[in-house]
Amino acid sequence: MATTVSIICTVRNEAANIAALLDSMIAQTRAADEIVINDCQSVDETPAIVAAYAARYPQIRLVRGGYNISSGRNNAIRHARGQIIASTDAGLVLDPYWLARIVAPIEAGEADLVGGFFHPTPGSLFALVLGETNYRRSREIDPATFLPFGKSMAVRKEVWEAVGGFPEWASHCEDLLFDLAVEQAGFRRIFVPSAVVHFAPRSTLGAFLRQYYTYARGDGRAGLWPLRHALRYTVYATLSALLTIALTRPQLRLPIGFLIGLGVAAYTRGPYRRLWVRLRGRSVGEQVLALTLVPFIRLAGDLAKMIGYPVGVWQRLRAGMTQ
Repeated sequence: MATTVSIICTVRNEAANIAALLDSMIAQTRAADEIVINDCQSVDETPAIVAAYAARYPQIRLVRGGYNISSGRNNAIRHARGQIIASTDAGLVLDPYWLARIVAPIEAGEADLVGGFFHPTPGSLFALVLGETNYRRSREIDPATFLPFGKSMAVRKEVWEAVGGFPEWASHCEDLLFDLAVEQAGFRRIFVPSAVVHFAPRSTLGAFLRQYYTYARGDGRAGLWPLRHALRYTVYATLSALLTIALTRPQLRLPIGFLIGLGVAAYTRGPYRRLWVRLRGRSVGEQVLALTLVPFIRLAGDLAKMIGYPVGVWQRLRAGMTQ
């Protein structure tokens, strides 16, 4: 008996890009049995655009509910009729083969949760550098440890029910918390890098800083990756100490500069390797600017994370004290 598949997505104020996402959902080589779009308190034309598509394509359904991405995603899944839920997010475009590839392991009985991948499609030079600096290629991913993101994920609806859905107290990192709950419950997970969605990296430094601050605050609020964040503070504390020594002891400046240079080279090696290929055909000025931006983007992102993480930890502790 054939399994049924629902694509779900929760949206808020996405009038500028919802049509591109819906078009890519409709254009899938493996047609979804239904497409459930959950509107989460939009105040723009998003619901009207979705409703217009639903009038033309009967497989599209508009539902409403939720107050954050977790609750909106859960509301969409509650309304979905499919045995398999394929989840994505607003602001994306799905590769035509995305649905076929992301549900295949579940339909074959090989997995209960599937993680697809995501590729940056930059609209500016800054976005290009940002995408190549902060987003790895699928070949750089360890499939055994990769946790699926809600933007490119498929799961059996029974599994979603078994773990209680996405944690609605979490405004960010809800997909990673869901993945960990699925793992702890003993379900099978697999990574399918060819199931790709395309996204636009942030186009300004301010938007990028807000994004990484929010991500890190979510990590702190959820208690995720404490060792990873502790390592970041340790590295920058060591860097500050070395710079202080170099300022006070001129005879040590050369070896300290050499050590710092080695560290920066190691930290930026991957981004430069990815970026250099993408700069072919651009002017020398653009190439120089792009290569210069890499360490600054690394530094800015780390600072945003180091500010956001303790804020999230404090919010978690404060919430615990008030319960």
